[in-house]
Amino acid sequence: MSCSSSSGSEEDGEGFDSYRKGGYHAVRVGDQFAGGRYIAQRKLGWGHFSTVWLAYDTNTSAYVALKIQKSAALFVQAARHEIEILSSIADGTTPSNSKCVAQLIDHFKHTGPNGQHLCMVLEFLGDSLLRLTKHFHYEGLPLNRVRDICKCILIGLDYLHREHCIIHTDLKPENILLVSTIDPAKDPVRSGHTPVLERPEGNINSGVTSLIEKRLKRRARRAVAKISGRSDSIIGTGEAPKSDRNIDAIDVRCKIVDFGNACWADKKIAVEIQTRQYRAPEVILQAGYSFSVDMWSFACIAFELATGDMLFTPKVGEGFSEDEDHLALMMELLGKMPRKIATTGAKSKDFFDRHGDLKRIRRLKFWPLNKLLVDRYKFSGNDAHEFSEFLLPLLDFAPEKRPTAQQCLQHPWLNCKDSTPS
Repeated sequence: MSCSSSSGSEEDGEGFDSYRKGGYHAVRVGDQFAGGRYIAQRKLGWGHFSTVWLAYDTNTSAYVALKIQKSAALFVQAARHEIEILSSIADGTTPSNSKCVAQLIDHFKHTGPNGQHLCMVLEFLGDSLLRLTKHFHYEGLPLNRVRDICKCILIGLDYLHREHCIIHTDLKPENILLVSTIDPAKDPVRSGHTPVLERPEGNINSGVTSLIEKRLKRRARRAVAKISGRSDSIIGTGEAPKSDRNIDAIDVRCKIVDFGNACWADKKIAVEIQTRQYRAPEVILQAGYSFSVDMWSFACIAFELATGDMLFTPKVGEGFSEDEDHLALMMELLGKMPRKIATTGAKSKDFFDRHGDLKRIRRLKFWPLNKLLVDRYKFSGNDAHEFSEFLLPLLDFAPEKRPTAQQCLQHPWLNCKDSTPS
């Protein structure tokens, strides 16, 4: 769960039944935390483990993101782990604020009717890269802006990997946030928002009532859509018309967030890591992993930023699993996986025969990255060649051959003359 509004869908609420013993803490606008230091302003989002609120820090007169974990033991343990990781990042000799990684400002316990909740206070950040790609209708961003974003992510990864020996393990567009909001009206400082310092009168449990309000608004939008014949997804979204979207007006500096699944390289906590579409082959095969899994995910993100599409979207098929389809898609793009790599993971025998061929998906349709970028995404030959030269080493089936974040930062593609300074 990230520290902005990007993780929890605005359409799908977190559910009434989650506000119970062991679950979420019901927050109202104006509620005070940490002895009155933080005052809740509005809900930013939610995840399976927590809700996140915009809060006003009365000590520093600044807006922050307040992440309130569910109170059951499992969630408390996860929060403790995340606090430990974030605290170690913040304790570095280099100020992590300049290193494109989210800042932990404070943490404390808060007791409520549903139990004791661990709370984290993080810097307030903007929209996720997922929301940025959605803002541009999944059509891809100009390559000079993709470069600027890639530089930020790589600075963050280099800081985590080289200076702290931390593997993020769940790098994806939802877990990278812009430093400011796309829409200035949603930024409490730029919009001139006056902080709420006490609970408004008649304010009942907003954590739950907001769910009711969203459902009512959704019904109203559908009714209007039926009458006008317009799409429900357009009405009331506050989305700008396509021709009004100017990428140059958006600050694309960004930071890596959500360290709930992160681990130290010498102290791994899970075998199955990474969100499906960004998962490296060695994770699927259970062949061990290190920092290079983050580099694979980074390459998938860079492709998605440039094209608007995910690089790999595996599906379950007739007679084969999602994992096997995922491996097949990788090989269709990158060529056959070397037999030694294909057959040495703990789960290799589930997918490959002793020759290194997939057991159930026999006919692969090869479509190399360079050709894919030209044919499907209409890249110029030169752009496709240069972008492929940057991405393909990161998608090497041999994890040890993938370049590090530090090496990527020196790559010619990132330092092209047409790159706009961020």
